Amino acid sequence: MALLGMTAKEWRTKNSNLDENIRDYATINELICLANLENLNSVFINEGLKQAERLERLNKIAISQIQILNNTDIKYLK
Repeated sequence: MALLGMTAKEWRTKNSNLDENIRDYATINELICLANLENLNSVFINEGLKQAERLERLNKIAISQIQILNNTDIKYLK
């Protein structure tokens, strides 16, 4: 939700014609970011943060990480 803007269930509903998982259509940068967000979410849960707070923080982190990863790709591709 924090990264792709929807839950896996919502994605499956919108893409009912596809058999694969939402991750099968994610870019490498999105998968890297998602792995980082999953780790951070577990830390936030252990710290006792409520779901709404975690989602807000994870979304901000996701935006930042995707921007950094995408800019890094462009820099090294030139």
